[in-house]
Amino acid sequence: MDKIVSLSGWINKKRDHGNLLFIDLRDNYGITQCIVDKDNQYFLELEKTQLETVIKVEGKVVNRSHETINKEIETGEVEVAIDRFKILGTCKELPMPVFSDQEYAEEIRLKYRFLDLRRKKIHENIILRSKVISFIRNEMTKLGFLEFQTPILTSSSPEGARDFLVPSRLNPGKFYALPQAPQQFKQLIMVSGFDKYFQIAPCFRDEDARADRSPGEFYQLDLEMSFVEQEDVFNVVEKLMVNTFKNFSNKKLLYDKFPKISYKEAMLKYGSDKPDLRNPLVINDITEVFNRKDVSFEIFKKLVKSGSKVRCIVTKNTKNKPRSFFDNIDKWAKEEGASGLAYFTLEQDKTISAKGPIGKFFSEVSLMEIMKITKCEVGDSIFMACGKQSELEKITALARDKIGRELDLIDDNIFAFCWIVDYPMFERDEISNKIKFSHNPFSMPQGDLTEENFENPLDILAYQYDIVCNGIELSSGAIRNHKPELMYKLFSIAGYDNSQVDEKFSGMINALSYGAPPHGGIAPGIDRIVMLLANEKNIREVTMFPMNQNAQDLMMNAPSKVNADQLKELNLSVKNKK
Repeated sequence: MDKIVSLSGWINKKRDHGNLLFIDLRDNYGITQCIVDKDNQYFLELEKTQLETVIKVEGKVVNRSHETINKEIETGEVEVAIDRFKILGTCKELPMPVFSDQEYAEEIRLKYRFLDLRRKKIHENIILRSKVISFIRNEMTKLGFLEFQTPILTSSSPEGARDFLVPSRLNPGKFYALPQAPQQFKQLIMVSGFDKYFQIAPCFRDEDARADRSPGEFYQLDLEMSFVEQEDVFNVVEKLMVNTFKNFSNKKLLYDKFPKISYKEAMLKYGSDKPDLRNPLVINDITEVFNRKDVSFEIFKKLVKSGSKVRCIVTKNTKNKPRSFFDNIDKWAKEEGASGLAYFTLEQDKTISAKGPIGKFFSEVSLMEIMKITKCEVGDSIFMACGKQSELEKITALARDKIGRELDLIDDNIFAFCWIVDYPMFERDEISNKIKFSHNPFSMPQGDLTEENFENPLDILAYQYDIVCNGIELSSGAIRNHKPELMYKLFSIAGYDNSQVDEKFSGMINALSYGAPPHGGIAPGIDRIVMLLANEKNIREVTMFPMNQNAQDLMMNAPSKVNADQLKELNLSVKNKK
């Protein structure tokens, strides 16, 4: 105590008690309370100084009185009695207060992001992000991985999202693309004889913004391994995720060994390949029940005859829930664009019966069959929907989450990881009806790949996998196809001839022809990992300088127009959109 110190920072807050002025001085490390009394020559000047002005103070460190100790801050037991001060940087009138974490309009926050970043919560989020990245780097090095950097200016890919294109001045009429991911380069690193690569990689995709996806750019932990099978990748990533999440959060991990769920099972049980396993509710298919003669719910029966399916969600022991609970769920489903959710509750007096708007349409035997399929019991309720499979998956996935939240079934103090595996190699485009790759075109297909299998391409599964946590997809990965002849065959199914493959993937196909090892990898999203650890719902809260929903940087005014000389140099002209 009584040590003379010099502190610099921003005036976070002031409290004027007449004879005594309290100043909260903030820097990167936190807040220190400073005091100055009215007899000090600087009292009046400090009293008038604007919040967020940068100042330097000198003074004596003294103990606070017992009743004024603030346990919320690290320096809460002491304060600095100011002897003198100096203004280092003046501040204009603030467009938004910094000392508060209250919500402000996105436009204000992003235009004045440098102010927004001074606020406690988001400042701590960005520091957390830095620490997480440093931790991951150390863990990857301990696991024997080497960090390499891959090119930012590369070629456009025909698969995936929209590219950001960069015109070439030295090659008129030609364009680079910013990498959507270092996919081909990291495979080429494996072909080059390096067996474990990683990178905190910037990726660029011209996609629309979502809560868990930034428009334009994002970062991922990109990794690749040689001479591995799917399980080897899982072991590395599970160890990394468990260590990272245990190190940076007090939340419980539901599984240290992540469950593996097939894509087909996930779509049936959860309606999504991004299931939130904190939610115990599952979806069941009860279509066969509506082929029974003792079921008279004609609306569903007619739809089932025309090819629709019926799926349901069981809620345990909800017999005492008011009618309004069920009606509100039905109303919500209609607002989501579905035809609603039919429902009933199972009862038993002498016989099993169903109470609710559609209960009368089911016999005791049909109800017992539903109970057998869904493992539900008397006192449970059943919500059901009927429609085409894709429509059903969408509404039942949303309903599962909605009902889980309404019944308070989801524990927010848990991280629940899982792997989604066995993705189909191909899918049919709903618009063109053509067969296309469903996931990563460079993935290794499963099974005995004889000509017979190729005749039914929609049945081919791939060694493709996603890692999911709390309903958020952190990454997709795959064991790669390292066989050129097999790659040509798979691309031909998706409508590419050999010359197109040679043109679009010349570097890759050429490299694989010179002795390529079996290899695979994955790329968990850094932004989403930090978002989960920071307990944030929007990726903007863990990104230092994000764009808005229209992919605009309001602070730097990007994208912006360029002058005629710049366009001429690039052999470009701009057409005005009519």
